[in-house]
Amino acid sequence: MKASLLIHKDEKRIKIDFPYNNDIASKLKQIPDYKWSKTHRAWHIPYTKPAFELLKSLFPEIEYPQKVTSIKSDEAANTPVPAEALAPVPGKTYQKTTGVSIMVFGRRIAVKLPKNDLDTRFILSMRYSRWDAKQFCWIVPNYDKNLELLKSYFKDRIRELIIHEELETNTGAGTERKIGRNDLLIIKTNQGRLKLIFGLNKEVIKAVKNIPYAVWNANNKWWSVPFAEKFLDEIKAAALHEKMKVIYEEEQIDKTKKPRITFYDIPNYRPCPESYILKLKELRYSDRTLSSYKGMFEEFVNFYHKFDIDKIDESMITAFMRYLVVERKVSVSYQNQAINAIKFYYERVLGGQRKVYLVDRPRTEKKLPAVLSEQEVADLLRVTENIKHKAILMLAYSAGLRLSEIVNVKIKDIDSKRMQIRIEQAKGKKDRYTLLSIKLLDVLREYFKEHKPQQWLFEGSAGAIYSSRSIQLIMQDSALKAGIKKKVGVHTLRHSFATHLLENGTDLRYIQNLLGHESSKTTEIYTHITTKGFDQIKSPLDKLNIL
Repeated sequence: MKASLLIHKDEKRIKIDFPYNNDIASKLKQIPDYKWSKTHRAWHIPYTKPAFELLKSLFPEIEYPQKVTSIKSDEAANTPVPAEALAPVPGKTYQKTTGVSIMVFGRRIAVKLPKNDLDTRFILSMRYSRWDAKQFCWIVPNYDKNLELLKSYFKDRIRELIIHEELETNTGAGTERKIGRNDLLIIKTNQGRLKLIFGLNKEVIKAVKNIPYAVWNANNKWWSVPFAEKFLDEIKAAALHEKMKVIYEEEQIDKTKKPRITFYDIPNYRPCPESYILKLKELRYSDRTLSSYKGMFEEFVNFYHKFDIDKIDESMITAFMRYLVVERKVSVSYQNQAINAIKFYYERVLGGQRKVYLVDRPRTEKKLPAVLSEQEVADLLRVTENIKHKAILMLAYSAGLRLSEIVNVKIKDIDSKRMQIRIEQAKGKKDRYTLLSIKLLDVLREYFKEHKPQQWLFEGSAGAIYSSRSIQLIMQDSALKAGIKKKVGVHTLRHSFATHLLENGTDLRYIQNLLGHESSKTTEIYTHITTKGFDQIKSPLDKLNIL
């Protein structure tokens, strides 16, 4: 049984080595603050005189270097064991090493040195250190005080110390960028997220981790978080507090991606098989799903227009998925839907066995929806002069409806006595009730007198169901007139409805029912958007005397 010095999480500890024995482990537990290290696969105790004396009394046979010099009783509680107590054993020869090379590359420290057991044990005591066989050097993470510990340990044996002040990173646009160690590069992507590229900084990392859906990309060495103005401000404030230079950029739209294949592109363009459409209808898939699946499967069969559909194998499906990602550069949700559309044909239409194709499904990107403030909603409705258009937007906001639900509301669904609106067979084939606003009811009555709809609440020409595209154009036009700079759509009014309810104190469970969410996790997204309580929080930048 032996005791030796251990550096664990930048703290000196006494490492206890012994062949595993239940009785010894039980005795060790009598020493306060004993711990087990998975990295070093050993027990360790505080590097203090009381802990060291208790260790000797419990295990008189323990081997350790020369005896500890006496320490006064009033100093014993917090005084560490002298370095001599765990120094190399006198009389034992150790290989002396010279010519240590230390090179810092961003988040990594490369250490080259002649082989030596003592040096190896020291480096392994630093968490996440590893041997790089290709470069023939030790790799030590560049965080906390690791560099200072290395300099202090090797001292005059260091023959070269090179610190590369810049980080090389691929920003995702196919170009290499060099980022200074005190720089923070923020790139707003077209997918509604922020890429954060910076050197190791604990405080900034802590701020990033507090943001919902923050993800570390180990391959590219950057953080990714959903885009929101308040998140951007929080990150910038944390970086400025650490005296970092903030560089903000917005990703450019990629003009190199290929367009979708159309019947103009190939001579024998094939429509989606009738059996495919009939099966979708038979299983009562929604019109929106039918339209999406039909278009995606049609693109797939025309990608292989020279092949019989039923002879397309798994390797060809995988190749098509790579084409969608690499050349068409589709979104994650589009890619997932395309996989489902293809699987539907081979499993449901052809009646094949349910199986897992060798197609990797991408991780869903977590985005925070855009939300309008109450004042912005008021401005939006105020500039909408057409009574029918105003009623549509007021309905979307006051009841939190999806676009497909707005066009499908019938006159009979408006219950003015109970002040409710019935939503029939919405997403997921579910019915629900939502709110009927008093102000909306007044506007609807005025709209009824003027337009006199017969069946649908909002009707197109000849009494047909109103066009979804028309509603989208109404929203775009009103947002432009109201001077709203955010990228918004009709669904933004639904997000705003939920967020404003939450900020006004409505219980999350009621909001879930009003929105028709099956899972409460879907509704919880609005807790990350609300600004309620933000007026009580002050940015750390405001405490700095920088003027």
